[in-house]
Amino acid sequence: MPLNVRVVVAALLLAGVFIQPRPAAAKEFVHYETSASSGTIVIDASRRRLFFVLGDGKAIAYPVGVPRRGAEWSGSASVNGKFVRPDWIPPSEVRIEEPFLPDRVKGGASNNPMGARAITLDRSDIAIHGSTQRMRASIGGAVSHGCIRMRNEDVIDLYNRIDVGTPVLMLP
Repeated sequence: MPLNVRVVVAALLLAGVFIQPRPAAAKEFVHYETSASSGTIVIDASRRRLFFVLGDGKAIAYPVGVPRRGAEWSGSASVNGKFVRPDWIPPSEVRIEEPFLPDRVKGGASNNPMGARAITLDRSDIAIHGSTQRMRASIGGAVSHGCIRMRNEDVIDLYNRIDVGTPVLMLP
């Protein structure tokens, strides 16, 4: 291949690296000072991060999608259920916006927005859950009707670390 063609190809490949949207980093162990006790889930909506507090100034941080304007919430909650590949029944506010949705989407279906796991909270229709392949790109945004959206691999990791009763703190 002539040198000028190789230069053009290399330049296009390099430009592609810079043009492609960069996904938020997957889970990472971080320094995190908080008054929340070890084992608490802290969701920082403004930072679009969920922290699983380990204690001693350490936490596991995950990128998340948070509630959009008008669906925000803050305060305390706790985990009241854990589900593997749950079915999804669209809540009434979702059905109003998208009346064509089926009454139920079976767990494991490629169009099921709950993804691989759902961690339900003691708040009406609120869960920390996985995502469809199509929804992965929304992680890091204010996108949901109140739920916390995670990558499937991250929600599986968090699911395996927590129990029913785990405290949850949502920061604005």
